[in-house]
Order: sequence, then C-alpha cells, then structure tokens
Amino acid sequence: MSIRIRILLAVTGVLVLAAAATVYTSLARHDARTDAAEHSIAVTRAPVTVGEGLLFFSYNDPGEGQGVVAAVPMTEPLATRRISQLHCDRFSAASGKAICLRPSAAPLPASEVLILNHELGELRSVEVPGIPSRAQLSANGRMASWTTFVTGDSYARGSFSTRSGILDTETGELIANIEDIPLYLDGERHRAMDVNYWGITFAGDDDTFYATVSTGGETHLVRGQVSEWEARALRSNVECPSLSADGTRLVFKKRVHAGNRPWRLHVLDLATMTERPLAETSSIDDQVAWLDDNTLAYTKPAPNDSTNIWSVPADGSGQPRLLVRSASSPSTPR
Repeated sequence: MSIRIRILLAVTGVLVLAAAATVYTSLARHDARTDAAEHSIAVTRAPVTVGEGLLFFSYNDPGEGQGVVAAVPMTEPLATRRISQLHCDRFSAASGKAICLRPSAAPLPASEVLILNHELGELRSVEVPGIPSRAQLSANGRMASWTTFVTGDSYARGSFSTRSGILDTETGELIANIEDIPLYLDGERHRAMDVNYWGITFAGDDDTFYATVSTGGETHLVRGQVSEWEARALRSNVECPSLSADGTRLVFKKRVHAGNRPWRLHVLDLATMTERPLAETSSIDDQVAWLDDNTLAYTKPAPNDSTNIWSVPADGSGQPRLLVRSASSPSTPR
C-alpha cells in the first residue's frame, strides 16, 4: 500500500470519527433537552385556596422554595402548579380549612401547628415539642391531629419517641399529648412507661379516631373516642392508619420484614377485619391519603434526595402510578 493511500485512509478515518462525534453530541443534546422537557415543572405564584377538585402537596424543589404548599387540579396533576408563600413539612386540607405542621423557630427541637382558613390565612397556632412527622384534618375540617418525633425519653434506649395531639378547631379544646388516654389491650387496662401514639385519623363523627400505639416492642391499631376518653386495641402490626371517607376502610403500613424499610401498604376492611396488600411493593413510610374512594396517594423517595407523589388503587389491583414530581404530603379536600 502506497504512502498516498495510507494518508487518504487516515484522513478519511478522522473525518468519519469527527462526523460520528458530531452526530453523538447532537443526539446527546437532543436527549438532554427531551429529558429536561419531560421532567420540567411549570409553576406560577398565585393565590392558593382550599377547594374541592384540587390536589395539595408540599413542593420539594429547592429552586422554587423548599416545602412551599402548592396545588394542581386533581384531573390534571401535570398542569402548572400554583405555589404559595406558606412552608409546611406536612399539610392536610378539608372543608375549607387546613393544618400545617412545620419546624418552629424555638432553640430546642419543636414544631409549629398552624390551623388555616380557605385562603391559607392563620386561624390559630400551637407550638409543640419535637420534629414534624404526621398531620391530618378530619373530613369536615373540625378535628386536627398531628405527631412529632421527640428525644430524651429514658425508656426509648436509642429508639424514637412520639408526641401526638388533637385540637378541636371549633371549641378550641387542645389535647397536646394523648398518651394519658386509658389504653386497653386484649380487653385489659394497659399501663406502661413506653406507650407512644402516632398517625391519628378521625371518623366522620369527629369523636371516633384510629391511631397506632407502640408498647412493649409491638405496634397496635387502636380505636379511641374523645368523648369517652379511652382507646382499645383492635389488631397488631398496624402503623400510620388513614381512614376512608365512608369510614369503612383503613390504609396502613404493615411491617413485613426486618431492616430499615420493612413496610408494605395494606388496606383493612373494618367490618370483616380482613386486610389486602396493595400493588405498591416498595417500602412506604407515610400516612397515606385517600384521593377518592378507590385511589390512594403517598410520598415515595426519588433520586437526588427528592420525593415524588405516587398513586395506587385501593383494592389491590393495578400498578403504582407517578402522580406529582418533586412533592410530598398529598392531600385533597373531601
């Protein structure tokens, strides 16, 4: 092979490689633009009011303000989201009211409970000890409940402790910590130092509530009544219950194995006490929200230390579906 031919082959190879690089770069830029477009989130600063047909959540994009309350139409979860000026770690809306749970400015770990009107204006605030964990409003907006994580209890021995409270937004009656409610396990009055409650959810009568109680290393679902001021265990291995609008079913997380993320979401029929696992097989650490009688929504970890909101059918069928990106604490007024 002559030197001239070798030079021509070498030049041709370089040109081919350059062309390939150009095409690759162009395709990569196109893919990046496509990926950015698919994952872009349209937002607008606009008044956010509590109303039916809206899905509320805490928007978790640092660029737009970490933890601000936002809303989208239930029927268009990918629509431009309205973002407010209100920051909440946990948020729940119902019947023209809302509850916001967020860290307090106090020097010690503490949380601020805000009761809000339909325009997210403050009606009342309560400061409680601990770090925000759960918050829920009863269906007609009257009974507010919350849970925080606390430290310092001598019995905890490295584990977590909780404080759960209830506020009647009509009468103003506040129960800052429900741990003194008489507790009955297997029909017998139970007294112990390590009793902890979390994940309160109210029935439509604004008197009956369900919650998780932990004692002796076990968790139990309890049904309580504010008027009678007692709580009775119904079954074990139930955490973070959330009651359906018709009061017939509870969605909860069940511990199915050991480890850091050991839960599987289940729905419990309160009439028959039969439970059904949901199609979501990932471990979900959340107090799940009922979007309607047939659909549940929950927060699920995402890459880059973010979270997304997913939905799944309540009857155990179907598959999980991504609902809202960069969001947590879903809620819809019922």
